[in-house]
Amino acid sequence: MNIRRFIVNFIFILASFILQTTVFRALDFGGITPNLILIFTASFGFIKGDKAGLLSGFFCGLLYDIFFGTHLGFYALIYMYIGFLIGKLHEIFFSQNIAIPISFISISDFVYGFVCYVLLFVFRNKFDIGFYLMNIIIPEVVYTAIIAIFYYPMILKVNNKIDEIEQRSAKKFV
Repeated sequence: MNIRRFIVNFIFILASFILQTTVFRALDFGGITPNLILIFTASFGFIKGDKAGLLSGFFCGLLYDIFFGTHLGFYALIYMYIGFLIGKLHEIFFSQNIAIPISFISISDFVYGFVCYVLLFVFRNKFDIGFYLMNIIIPEVVYTAIIAIFYYPMILKVNNKIDEIEQRSAKKFV
């Protein structure tokens, strides 16, 4: 990984985190905000593969853990798994078609919400899955999918531009 890609991804992670925790908190619908960090993690994994998804998921989750987590590493582990698993689909599916990544981002957000429900609420004897599903998980999945329609192409375009620059500089040295 070159320094340019590292800096751009660092900026994407920070921008996603800042937008998710500030701007979209003001634009919430019934207390529901889109998960921009998950959009970036799943998108980056889908575009660049499992290792890149794993690393971006770890750092996105760690950032979320530092500011909002009760246990350091909880969200890092969840985001890391999501980035890794979506990254496994990199070889199978074509990243230019927007419907496929948006579907995987939506599935990832559903899995994220369900895992958080199980690990944070069920173990504390709070069993109202219907309420949590209809009032938290499904609305967040829909809101995240709508935002991902606009955010994923931007991530893809920036990554493609970096790939072009890397290929041009590699040709100069050959």
